[in-house]
Amino acid sequence: MNKPADILHIPDTQSEPDARRLAIQRVGVKDLRYPLRVAVGDEAQSTAASWTLDVALPAQRKGTHMSRFVAWLEGIAALDEPLDAASLAVQHERMLALLDAHEGRMEAAFTFFVRKRAPVSGLSSLLDYQGRWVVETRAGAQVLWMEVAVPVKSLCPCSKEISDYGAHNQRSCVTLRVQPLKALGWHELVRFAEESASSEIWPMLKRPDEKWVTERAYDNPKFVEDLVRDVALRLEADGRVGRYVVDVENFESIHNHSAFARIERV
Repeated sequence: MNKPADILHIPDTQSEPDARRLAIQRVGVKDLRYPLRVAVGDEAQSTAASWTLDVALPAQRKGTHMSRFVAWLEGIAALDEPLDAASLAVQHERMLALLDAHEGRMEAAFTFFVRKRAPVSGLSSLLDYQGRWVVETRAGAQVLWMEVAVPVKSLCPCSKEISDYGAHNQRSCVTLRVQPLKALGWHELVRFAEESASSEIWPMLKRPDEKWVTERAYDNPKFVEDLVRDVALRLEADGRVGRYVVDVENFESIHNHSAFARIERV
């Protein structure tokens, strides 16, 4: 009969030295789904995030401890308070300590919701947005980014100008990636985009609301260039925003391609 393994003497192969003398900049786990509670405005929302977690591995170490990434996520899921940028920065430091690493990166992509009221009827419904956190520590410096993709409506100024009636319009996606210098909420990032568009959108509209949205966009036409500049100006005017990247994509209704624009302050 085989004797039970002595758990106190199981070899730790990953911690053995490696003679190839090649450091690895990023090693870890990818697309690991785990629960997350995130602060949106004054409420905590429960969601699931797709996590990508990695650390830098020195040349002399054979491997990292992959299971510790999951252990770290267990700690995240057990937190009493929802995560925000400040607490996530602290948790990233804890991840590095747990993995015995000095450099590393984490990325969490998730869905959150904002309750919106239709502009005329006042009907209440939830609109979904795609959020993402990226935290990276290199050479002793930590950088944190917040990213959100916001669906909006845009109407073409050229089409309005040259047409006897009507103008082509389409849904657009504004993606904001910002480095917050102070506390900045997900719902606030959303508003940077929605307030810059020809019109924002809602999940549930009655006919008076549809009329309002249609006319709002017609009275507020914007090229993709206008939209990206207006979002960037709002970010420039907010002292809580450091570096940023704004991407706008128009899913053109009269073409089989998209129009896009980007402004960066990096």
